[in-house]
Order: sequence, then structure tokens, then C-alpha cells
Amino acid sequence: MTAANQRARQRLSAEARRRQLETAAIEIVGRDGLAAATADAIARAAGVSKGLLWHYFTDFDDLMAHAARRAFASLEADVAADIDLDADVDDLLRAAIRRAARLPATHGAELRTIRQIVLNLGAFGGGAALRDREYSALYARQATLLRRGQEQGQLRADLDPHLLAVTYQGMVDSMLEYLDTNPDIDPLTYADHVADVLLAGITPTRKR
Repeated sequence: MTAANQRARQRLSAEARRRQLETAAIEIVGRDGLAAATADAIARAAGVSKGLLWHYFTDFDDLMAHAARRAFASLEADVAADIDLDADVDDLLRAAIRRAARLPATHGAELRTIRQIVLNLGAFGGGAALRDREYSALYARQATLLRRGQEQGQLRADLDPHLLAVTYQGMVDSMLEYLDTNPDIDPLTYADHVADVLLAGITPTRKR
């Protein structure tokens, strides 16, 4: 390592270094699978020594759990980008579903990282427990928007907003998994199909 590279490495803040290492883990898991994401491979991809990993993470499980949380946050932020949160909630949902449908093409590594950690890593912060924590917070934010739609008459008032959030997210997740494994499917056509099915069931008759 040159002196210039060494100085550049030392200039990174703790948060920037964690982000660098978590991003390297996401890229490796997303591209090559969980088995390929060894400490050596992650350190090499990040351009640091393996020992530096343990300065920022308790152990390998902790690194993977943080990588999964970063992947969750990246996906949610991308879907929320350019979405008009003041729009009618039914229009907002349709826009969000269309935005989400692009994720397999733009954020495939994040999607595959989350899936592999949740399904295969019982030890890494508890894969399922990690998913449940992230989704609980996501459901709460979605339920707030859905409740607003009910109060404004845009969504059926007789439906539980939390269960609506769970249903909505489940449909989106199924769409994403299918699109990720079937890249020949047009994502926006599928997104409109999902939105039509969802909104047909949760909007008042006069809104259809």
C-alpha cells in the first residue's frame, strides 16, 4: 500500500468505513452468494486488512447483520425517491409499486443479500429476527400513510391499516422475487398488474 493510499484510508470516518465494508459485503453476497462472503473476500474488496473489520464490527455475524440493514435502508430509500407523499394514497401506492419494480435491475445485489441472510443465516443477528425488526418499522410507516388514505376517503375504512401494510408489502416482495429470477418480464407491466389487483380490493367502489 502506498503512503497516499494509507493516508486516504485513515481519512475515512468511522461511519464511512462501516459503509465501505457493508457495501463490499453486499456486493459479494449479491454477486457470488453467501458462501463467497468470507472476511478475507470482504476485506480485499474494500481494500483493507482483515483485521480492520473487527475494529468496526464485533464479529462476522455482526458485519452481515449490518450489511443486511444497510441493504434494507437502500431499497426503501430508492422506492421513496421522487414519490409525492402528499398525493392521494391510491396514486402514491401505484407510483411506489412501479418504482419498486425497477429494483431487481438497479439494486439486485441488495435484494439477493437480504434474501440470503434472512433465509440462511440463523446466527447472523437471527436472519428471521432481523427481517422482523426491519419489517415492523416499515409496516408502521406504511400503516400511517394507509390510515391517512382511509381518513381522506381514498381507501376502504373497514380494513385494518397494519394488515393492509403487510398485504401490500407481501405483494411487492413476491413481485420483486419473481422479477429477479425472470428478467425477461417487463417490470412496469407487472407493477401495474400488482397495483390493479391491490387497489381493486382496498379502494371504495366509487374510486375504481
